[in-house]
Amino acid sequence: MTDSSMEPSSLYELEFPAPAVSGAEGDGPVLIHALEGYADAGHAVSLAASHLRDALDTELVATFNADELIDYRSRRPMMTFSGVEFTDVDMPTLTMHAVRDNSGAPFLLLEGPEPDLRWEQFVAAMTGLAQRFGVSQVVGLNSITMAVPHTRPASITAHGNDEEAIADLHRWGNELKLPGSASMFLELRLGQAGYRTAGLSAHVPHYLSQTNYPAAAAALVKGLADVTGLDLPVTALENAATDIRKQIDGEVESNAEVSAVVAALENQYDAYMRSKDEQKSLLAPDESMPTGDELGAEFEKFLAEHAGEFGDTGFGDTDEGRDQA
Repeated sequence: MTDSSMEPSSLYELEFPAPAVSGAEGDGPVLIHALEGYADAGHAVSLAASHLRDALDTELVATFNADELIDYRSRRPMMTFSGVEFTDVDMPTLTMHAVRDNSGAPFLLLEGPEPDLRWEQFVAAMTGLAQRFGVSQVVGLNSITMAVPHTRPASITAHGNDEEAIADLHRWGNELKLPGSASMFLELRLGQAGYRTAGLSAHVPHYLSQTNYPAAAAALVKGLADVTGLDLPVTALENAATDIRKQIDGEVESNAEVSAVVAALENQYDAYMRSKDEQKSLLAPDESMPTGDELGAEFEKFLAEHAGEFGDTGFGDTDEGRDQA
């Protein structure tokens, strides 16, 4: 079968029988897509998705065919070598689960690596699944690097056609042209198909983009609850964020150069918050601001020296194979 004739349903395998995903009033579920890769700075998207799946009742709904969607040469699976032979391989998995929030309300969670290939067919498959399960709202999760300090609350920027859902959240406000992602493409096509769509982008300090940053993941989960009305747990992520904040603060206090860069970022952030000037952006620092390169180098050194001290928070885990925004 050629690519052009491939049916969208051939990209995934449905569980049978399929879990019930209708609400108590017969309303359709929210579809949350949390795709890792292009926009997953601080691994906040993957942390938020795995937290929701681990903390709540879940049932597998569909498994996508990674061979058809993932370019293994661009993101090579990790293999285990015993010294004599290859003993294991960690293949990527893209799945959709039915999840129930703390109140028992169902929603769908699509998580895993961003597809490299066949975006139109992937979106057609997702549109078919959305129709099949009567999806009522679509929300995408992203995390992006920003010139913000870790000492300030993690914030979120929202976008999408669901004006009512994202009314209280900060917007970009200006027209942009930027490289696309499968998550953006999914939001575009589902919006064109008539679905209510929203996207949430958590802001991650640019010097922590390659480490697990649960503060941003917690912000995503809280934003998700606000936008959808779902009752979602967040305490575990907040506790992990507190633990990591202590570790980062200790490094900052012990290094004058790092402390100076963080202080400069704090001044810029505070000035922005005071002005509330929508024309002023935190996407990049002013010319007089440090770029954060010194800070990133210092933290890479710090993480290498103290990787074993962060325990289950995962702060020392890096994933250089993932693209960062």
